[in-house]
Amino acid sequence: MRAVVQLVSRASVTVDSVVVGSIGPGLAVLLGVHREDAETDALQLAEKIANLRIFPDERGLMNRSLLEQEGELLVISQFTLFGDCRKGRRPSFSQAAPSEPARALYERFCRAAADLGVRVATGQFQAMMEVSLTNNGPVTLLLDSGKLF
Repeated sequence: MRAVVQLVSRASVTVDSVVVGSIGPGLAVLLGVHREDAETDALQLAEKIANLRIFPDERGLMNRSLLEQEGELLVISQFTLFGDCRKGRRPSFSQAAPSEPARALYERFCRAAADLGVRVATGQFQAMMEVSLTNNGPVTLLLDSGKLF
């Protein structure tokens, strides 16, 4: 699994002019599922993101986690995180998981985060979404459950 994690003061997802998910202060996560990912990837990445110490403490240092901050999480499915642009001009998405396994692991990731005590909002799987956010910091991190980066 891959995630683009952004510290936000607010974020929302709109589908067909309807807001389907929104949060206040917290993290917006674009989440991609690899074709070889398993439930352990979803659990490990949810735990990692919930406990990342990237929120400022009283001195302004990145020392607090989403759980400590009692922040919210907006999770948006993003198969294009596995787009391979190394050859030619058209990305290959052959490493992205097929729709149904991807949906199951995306939903498992969301449940795992909620089970940790995080308030989770989501986009709509396989929909054309408009994502709006205010990146705070700005802080943006890339995570990979296979620890490729």
